[in-house]
Amino acid sequence: MSRAAVPGLPSRHPIGEQLPALYADDDLAQRLTAGLDTVLAPVFSTLDNLPSYLDPRLAPPDFLVWLASWVGAADDPRRPLELRRETVARAVELHRWRGTKRGLAEALRLALDVRTEIVGDGGAVWSATAGSDLPPEPDAELLVRVVPEGARAGRVDVDRVHEVVRAMCPVHVAFRVEVLTGPPADEGN
Repeated sequence: MSRAAVPGLPSRHPIGEQLPALYADDDLAQRLTAGLDTVLAPVFSTLDNLPSYLDPRLAPPDFLVWLASWVGAADDPRRPLELRRETVARAVELHRWRGTKRGLAEALRLALDVRTEIVGDGGAVWSATAGSDLPPEPDAELLVRVVPEGARAGRVDVDRVHEVVRAMCPVHVAFRVEVLTGPPADEGN
C-alpha cells in the first residue's frame, strides 16, 4: 500500500490560494502551484491523520509492522489482523507482566488464540516469616497446557508455543508443553 500516489487527492491547503494578489490571476503561477499541490497533497493528508497512523487499532496494516517494531511486539502477518492490532496495542502491558503466569497466558492467547493452564511456579519459593527455616525445594519445571480456541480450534503450532514460552519465561525456568485437543477431563467436575 502506498500513501504517496493517491489519484485526484485534493490539497486541503492549495498553494495558489495563498499567493499574493499579483499572482492570483496569473495562469502560469496557478498551474505551477497546482502541480506542487498534487505532490504535497499526500504529505498533508498523512500529517493531518498522523494520530491515526500511531494508533494500532486504526493504523494501515503495513504500518502496523513498523509500530510493532517500536514497542518490541512480535508481528506475524499470518495471524488475523485484529489479533495483530491487539498485540501491538497491549505490548507495553505484556512487557510489564513478562516472567509471570499472567503474562505468559496472555502472550499465548494473543499469539496463538489458545486458552492456557500453567502448573508450577518455576522454582520460586519464599517464607513470609523472618528467620524461619527455608521452605522445601520447589519443582523447578513449569507445565504449560494449551487448548486451542476460536478460529484455530484443533490445530496449534507446537514450535510457536515453545517460542512464545521461551520468550516470556525467565531463562532459568525449565518448562514442558502439552497441547490438548479439548478441555482437561477434570474441568467438568
